[in-house]
Amino acid sequence: MTDSTHDHDHDHGAHPESEPARREKPTDSYCSCCRVCDGYRGTPEPGERRDDHADHDAGERDHADEHDHADHVDHSDHEEMFKKRFFVSLVLSLPVLYYSPMLQDWFGYTAVTFPGSEFVGPVLGVAVFAYGGVPFLRMGAVEARNREPGMMLLISLAITVAFVYSLAAVGFGIGEPFFWELVTLIVIFLLGHWIEMRSVRRASGALDELAELLPDTAERIAEDGEPEEVPVADLKEDDLVLVRPGSNVPADGVVEEGESNVTEAMITGESKPVKKEPGDEVIGGTTNRDGSLRVRIAATGEETTLSGIMRLVEEAQESRSRTQVLADRAAGWLFYAALAVAAVTAVAWTVAVGFGLPVIERVVTVLVIACPHALGLAVPLVVAINTSTAARNGMLVRDRIAMEEARKLDTVVFDKTGTLTEGEQGVVEIAAVEGWSEDDVLTLAAAAEGDSEHMIAQAILEEAGERGLSVPDVRGFEALEGRGVRATIEHDAVPAATPGGERGPSGKRGADERDGQTVSVGGPNLLRYLEVEPGSRLERFADDAGERGQGVVYVLRDESVVGALALADVVREESFEAIDALQEMGVEVAMLTGDDADVAHSVADELGIDTVFAEVLPEDKDEKIVELQEEGKLVAMVGDGVNDAPALTRADVGIAIGSGTDVAVESADVVLVENDPRDVVRLVRLSRKSYRKMQENIAWAAGYNVFALPLAAGILAPIGILLSPAVGAVLMSASTVIVAINAQLLRRVDLEL
Repeated sequence: MTDSTHDHDHDHGAHPESEPARREKPTDSYCSCCRVCDGYRGTPEPGERRDDHADHDAGERDHADEHDHADHVDHSDHEEMFKKRFFVSLVLSLPVLYYSPMLQDWFGYTAVTFPGSEFVGPVLGVAVFAYGGVPFLRMGAVEARNREPGMMLLISLAITVAFVYSLAAVGFGIGEPFFWELVTLIVIFLLGHWIEMRSVRRASGALDELAELLPDTAERIAEDGEPEEVPVADLKEDDLVLVRPGSNVPADGVVEEGESNVTEAMITGESKPVKKEPGDEVIGGTTNRDGSLRVRIAATGEETTLSGIMRLVEEAQESRSRTQVLADRAAGWLFYAALAVAAVTAVAWTVAVGFGLPVIERVVTVLVIACPHALGLAVPLVVAINTSTAARNGMLVRDRIAMEEARKLDTVVFDKTGTLTEGEQGVVEIAAVEGWSEDDVLTLAAAAEGDSEHMIAQAILEEAGERGLSVPDVRGFEALEGRGVRATIEHDAVPAATPGGERGPSGKRGADERDGQTVSVGGPNLLRYLEVEPGSRLERFADDAGERGQGVVYVLRDESVVGALALADVVREESFEAIDALQEMGVEVAMLTGDDADVAHSVADELGIDTVFAEVLPEDKDEKIVELQEEGKLVAMVGDGVNDAPALTRADVGIAIGSGTDVAVESADVVLVENDPRDVVRLVRLSRKSYRKMQENIAWAAGYNVFALPLAAGILAPIGILLSPAVGAVLMSASTVIVAINAQLLRRVDLEL
């Protein structure tokens, strides 16, 4: 619902033929956990299972999703797998370190010997390689098979080179074995992955938190009036349930009995409890605070608001941003750079000192330290935290690219009615032509609007009810797209003529003349469409109303204007804060409406909006967005109605606000749960903060490699500075941890205006 006149308000249906093609949403996206553990696998076809998840744990578990349509990853499984392998490998590694000749020499101790003690290092080293290292090898093999080399392939190369050389050293006596550094590498890699999985799980916890909002059971009112405990899954539409104080509402519904305050913070972002009384809607997963409620179930399962929110959050976490694509490419480039540096290092050191342990150490260190682990984690963690933070604040992101683009917005176009204004119209004044009374005009308008659910129709019907008018039945109701409504009043219901006028309450006409009188109600576009003039009296009435910022709808019997109604809408208090905040951020604000120019400019002047598009028909709304885009502007459209769907789709960022219709939500990139325009400001602010975190993480990850690779290759060897493979592994893991911690700082972002 968008405007205060009928110029486009009665377009109650979607028109696919006029709607622009929807932008394609990326589907080949994963969080860091998926990319690390799945080895950058390609996107499956719809319905294809991802059986490569077995690679995570060397065959322990198949993490493929149970559902054909989804690919949600259980990060807790990954975390537990790496945690278990880390501790087992750590225990097995301690004897290897203890019996290492090199460590004995460094620390000046002699290990306890026994028959066969010389095989402790090789045997346990092989065990650690097989248990702790094989998962990396399998994931590296997936990367190689998909021709998408990345961090897993580099790790695989590093530990394989160390393992093969160590076996050769033991078997053929070609030098000192490398087992102690091999097990150290694997343990550090497992620890780094465990920490990463823990960070990813915490960042992606919004879905788990939302799922926990729904109770396992509900108290359904049986036929005898007594409550019975049943699983929530057994609830059906029209069931009556009892919601006690402190309990969570089991499903969406409508309050039938009782009054209470309900906490909706996790669903809508509204921190204050919301008062509920009979007739009010309640959302499944919200918490009843201080009174008992009897709720009639209206939606269950996948149809509930909470399920929809979870679905959008999951889509957002799985979608892929442009920054992520760039980071992934950089990780791929780094693989080839690491191979090149490793090859040059091997040749240079072999020429300088001959082939042996120092050459192997340098090659392994280069491969280890070049692992693009931090680079691969830089963006996904920020994305996961961004999505969770947005969801907790009532912002549901459907398209990651749009969320990223929001930081660059220079123009935000708001629909007026229901977005910047309360959207609750009221009849404030009525004018009638000579010989007609206000009640006659209102009666005709109420009759024509009787089958409409639009806010203006409700305002007219409410005014007629308050005046105690008897509204006649109609037939042949028709919505005139963008112009108004039309209906035929039954034969005895049309007001009769009054002396000196066309018709009035007391006049009489033949039944044949009264039968089938057509009544139309609409704004200026309706008059232009019918090529009818309102007359000087009603023109003055409309001018005066326009100066006061009121909308005007005309009432016609057949094609004669018999009166007009002035309606007013109230500007939201939140709109003033939102407009001021956006303008302070350097974002231009425009208003798009089907209202006449006087009403539109009155509201715009009140809010301080300079750009106004008024009297715009539904099919023309997206054209206004195109006009702004052709000026080189990055445009967001904020709306809440069916008529806004094409404009939401056409905009660079489409934002559906509040109680938007399903069509509007499907057409939007971001859904704001609350009817609060300030959430648009929060969205832009969160987008900017998130992008800054992405930049910081990418800069750190890339800068680390630029600094560390030459050191690993031994560029400072002439002055005695060399990095061992173990130190390289520590630095690589440390860079990953730093990126993870920096991403977590996004949780502290202040979104309050």
